[in-house]
Parts: sequence; C-alpha cells; structure tokens
Amino acid sequence: MEVEMKIRGLMMDPNTNSPIVILKDVDGDTMLPIWVGHFEAHAIALEIEKIAPQRPMTHDLLRNVINQFGATVNRVVVTDLIDNTFYAVIELKLDGRTILIDSRPSDAIALALRTDSPIYVNREVIESSQSAIIERAEEEDSEIEGKDADTIEWPDELDDDISKYKM
Repeated sequence: MEVEMKIRGLMMDPNTNSPIVILKDVDGDTMLPIWVGHFEAHAIALEIEKIAPQRPMTHDLLRNVINQFGATVNRVVVTDLIDNTFYAVIELKLDGRTILIDSRPSDAIALALRTDSPIYVNREVIESSQSAIIERAEEEDSEIEGKDADTIEWPDELDDDISKYKM
C-alpha cells in the first residue's frame, strides 16, 4: 500500500549538517524525513520558492526531455529503504504504457515538484524507517520511532514557511 505525501519542509540536520526533506502524509500526521544532498536540496528549495534560474537546472532539463518525447510524469514513489538508503521510481506514461525509472528520492521529488506530480511512499518504508515520526491521536506528544530518536532534535512543529529552515 502506498501513502500520498507532500513536502512539509526542508531543514538541516544539526548533527550532520545535511539537508533533510520532510514528507508528510496528506491524510494524516505521519512525517518521513529523507536526508538528501546539498545540490538536490537546493533544486527542491528553488522550485518550492518558485525561483526560476537563468538557465535550466538538471531537473528542469529532465522535465523538458520527458515533455519533448510526449511522456508525462504520472507520479513518483519512494519504494524501498535498504541499509538506510531510500530508493524511488519515477512513473512515466508514454503512448498508454507505464514506464518505471529508477531514481534517488531527492531527484524524483525535485522532478515531481516541477511536473506537479504526486509523491507516494510505500507504507513499509514508513514503518521500517527508524526516523519516521508517527503522531497518534490518543497520545499527547508525538513520538519518534527507532534507535536514532536520541540523536535527532526535531522541531515541535514544522512551519509552512520553509524559508526559515536555512539551507
């Protein structure tokens, strides 16, 4: 089963100084952090902030190539979490066929933003992630599942204004 998610924010991991994309379940309170590279985080931030670079970036080029071949991005899916590495696919539609392209989640997310495509995560990935935050209605405070909970300092609440999370 897959869960549709939206980008909730970008932030820096204070322990590793690595960017984190926070995905949030569109129908619930589950959040999934995905650590990404600085360049990918920059590409995601530019699109979120609707800042157009003077020349196309890699993800803009990919979108343009897909469009020129007559394909469309149907959706992106974070499919697996293996040895603390997330995996994703970009699902394209071309001439009535579905084509799956292996991708890093950060690249898939950057492309999804540029094509207004939905982002999905396999439920098993959320459940197996040691850093997933799953808020339960019956509990007063959210809890962080997994052994890494002591090393991650999450904000009490992520603000919609992502500009305050410095990249």
